[in-house]
Amino acid sequence: MDRRPLGRSELVIEPLVFGGNVFGWTVDQNTGFDILDAFVDEGFTAIDTADVYGKGKSETMIGQWLKERGNREGLHIFTKVGAEMAPDQKGLKADHIKTSVEASLKRLQTDYIDLYQSHRPDDATPYEETLEAYDILIRSGKVRVIGSSNFTPRQISDAHETAVIKSLPRYETEQPLYNLYDRQVFEGELQDLALKEEIGILPYFSLAAGFLTGKYRSADDSGKSARGGMMEKYLNPKGFKILDALDQVGKANGATPAEVALAWLVAQPGVSAPIASATSLDQLKSLAKGVRLDLSEAELKTLTDAGR
Repeated sequence: MDRRPLGRSELVIEPLVFGGNVFGWTVDQNTGFDILDAFVDEGFTAIDTADVYGKGKSETMIGQWLKERGNREGLHIFTKVGAEMAPDQKGLKADHIKTSVEASLKRLQTDYIDLYQSHRPDDATPYEETLEAYDILIRSGKVRVIGSSNFTPRQISDAHETAVIKSLPRYETEQPLYNLYDRQVFEGELQDLALKEEIGILPYFSLAAGFLTGKYRSADDSGKSARGGMMEKYLNPKGFKILDALDQVGKANGATPAEVALAWLVAQPGVSAPIASATSLDQLKSLAKGVRLDLSEAELKTLTDAGR
């Protein structure tokens, strides 16, 4: 399995990041521990979460698992700061970052975070203030690398310019919404910037909240999961064309639609590793199979064309 660098940083990971947003929401602790055990057994090391997921519940569950397994050194733990934890606890000001990182470290039961990410832009805070706060954390050993999430190309470029001028750490990764259906955010200016500046791309909603698994094919299927209510936007001619292409390519490869969708995403220029979650061991095994699936150029083109 190929391993990929995250930007220009020292971090190198396998092409799949486990999305911890389900912990404390649709996955309880016992199931979560089993899934994380299986994830590691499959050869993967990167787990993504955020302070806001479950208002700390996701980080807490991951921290308990890390403590029980004693395997922290072999893993890459990603978390985020900036989303609203409370009306007075949000944004990317230095004081909030300083307080939030300590809370995340405590919940994760670790003394360092491999990738600490700005969850969303904060127009009220200068880039210099945010990056200086991160610089202190990196120098103290509490954070190894920083990244951004939901930033525009202009915001990333401006942050990078500040980092160069002020000799501060730069964002080595970006988490955008990107999958076979949702492509407008990444393809184009952001993808070009990522390739030019060597920014590691970690797409979220890699399976379009479950639509690309193929289990939602009509409005009647919306009750199949907690995310079923999000399917309405995908149930249209474009969505159905994508499902047809996934079925076609999947049949030729003995793979499910979800596995094919992940294989397509992993093959896109600039993508380091998609973020995907699972709520069962069968789903986890399918994720692992998908990122290892090699599709032909013709198959990739079929999928790309279907999603235009």
